Amino acid sequence: MVKVIPFTFEESGLHMIDSTETYVNYPVIYILNGEKEAYIGETVHFKKRMKQHLKLKQTERKQLSQIHLVNHDKFNRSATFHLETKLINYFLGDEKYTLQNKSKTASDFTHNYYNKTYYDNELFPELWDELHRKGLVQNELHAIENKDIFKLSPFKELSVEQLDLKEKVLDFCETQMSKVDPNETYGDLYVIEGEAGVGKSVVLSSIFNTIQARTKDTNSTLHQTKNYLVVNHEEMLKTYKGIAKQVKHLKAGDFTKPTPLLNKLKDEKADIIFVDEAHLLLTKSDPYNNFRQNNHLEELLKKAKIVIAIFDQHQVLKLKSHWNSLKLDDYKKKARTVETYKLTSQFRMQADEDMMNWVNAFKEKRINPLPKSKQYDLRIFETLEEMHRTIIEQNRRYGLSRVVSTFDFLHKKDGDTYYVYESNGDYKMPWNTTGGKTTWAEKAETIAEAGSIYTIQGFDLNYVGVVLGPSVSYDEEQECLMIDPNLYKDTGAYAGIEGVENVDSAKEQIVLNSINILMKRGVKGLYLYASDESLRRKLLKLQRERV
Repeated sequence: MVKVIPFTFEESGLHMIDSTETYVNYPVIYILNGEKEAYIGETVHFKKRMKQHLKLKQTERKQLSQIHLVNHDKFNRSATFHLETKLINYFLGDEKYTLQNKSKTASDFTHNYYNKTYYDNELFPELWDELHRKGLVQNELHAIENKDIFKLSPFKELSVEQLDLKEKVLDFCETQMSKVDPNETYGDLYVIEGEAGVGKSVVLSSIFNTIQARTKDTNSTLHQTKNYLVVNHEEMLKTYKGIAKQVKHLKAGDFTKPTPLLNKLKDEKADIIFVDEAHLLLTKSDPYNNFRQNNHLEELLKKAKIVIAIFDQHQVLKLKSHWNSLKLDDYKKKARTVETYKLTSQFRMQADEDMMNWVNAFKEKRINPLPKSKQYDLRIFETLEEMHRTIIEQNRRYGLSRVVSTFDFLHKKDGDTYYVYESNGDYKMPWNTTGGKTTWAEKAETIAEAGSIYTIQGFDLNYVGVVLGPSVSYDEEQECLMIDPNLYKDTGAYAGIEGVENVDSAKEQIVLNSINILMKRGVKGLYLYASDESLRRKLLKLQRERV
């Protein structure tokens, strides 16, 4: 049975600790909390560890007033270390406290251990229920698990591959910062590559938090450095600013879009600029958005000693952000020093290799036989109405399930309502509304809407229903997808064709990239409705043959 024992975070509170109690020299978890801030830890020497924290009472632990010791007769050191990490992540998603914790590094890696599933699936929910009962947390687990700030938490338990990347980036920053040459035009560049769903943004969030903590460390070459994380995506920016509110070492001002940062810096130079979704950076001037230079990445390399950039050429959605590996190579050559790391392990989609191969073939215009899978729900629907009803049911059961669509239906920002609709026009859904501090998919009312690529890129859904609009059809003779970029209604995506060598090919690739991004949003399942009759007929036939 989980026990949560309270003490006052004062010397007098330590005197109440009975040295004969088993928990004094036994693996335990503890929560130090005040009214607004909290710190979570684990130890095998509880009383000794509390004395260490009390020495920081007037500095780092100034806002804390209570100790809550968490004990269980089945705790062991591996379990408490693992559960400490889980608690930190869930406390961040709970949003009751700002956390004083620093994110972990490779030396803190949570390994596999005996009966780990028991601690994950049985003991942790029991612990959370007890904390909820005592008023230390305010949300149930499933509600937290559907929050974007939980999924992008800088305290997330990283894989071996992700931790390896994190350590390499931290070493790169520490090493290169001591070698900065103020006469160099361009800074150093570290590129993180990987397909949708491999956890690029999670690693970046973790790295950035650790870097910002090191700015306070007098022993680090990063001490007092001025660093920023930029993302050219309004919905992602909301999530990062939401995280900043809950983490002691982060500030909302650390996160911004690239153009405002460049305009803010003027003649100054930042130390490290992190770029999430670098494939959304502009590759030409855009006076409408107040960017008058030639390339976002080039200007950031001029304005930073070090740039850490996440890049996926399969997520390019605009000609004015027309990135590919060759164009990226041009800027790698300009940078003072360059390193690259490619993430490969899929973390979003709980799908086996056959399922991933099917989705990846689709973005290459190949429609393979539908794979069978017990762990991932791939379904084709005859009507948009039927798919929407199924998404509503999955949202009721699991939360965070939404319909999204290719940009094949008129969608203007003029205050009017525009619709995504079935090919026969019998059923329609309004396009997404945006605004406010909450991301689109987390608003309860958006279950009635269809989301666009711009509301959902970079985010997870439990189940995603994708409308393949009129620009996506099927060539029965060639037995492959056909893309008609002229039917794609996102006219802004095609602005800025100057300098693009094969415009028709580039436009087609933008549509295919958008399909790929939409189809890889679902953690548990992917549902498809095709507006084009020949494509719908083909997909439904493959579904019947699978059964």
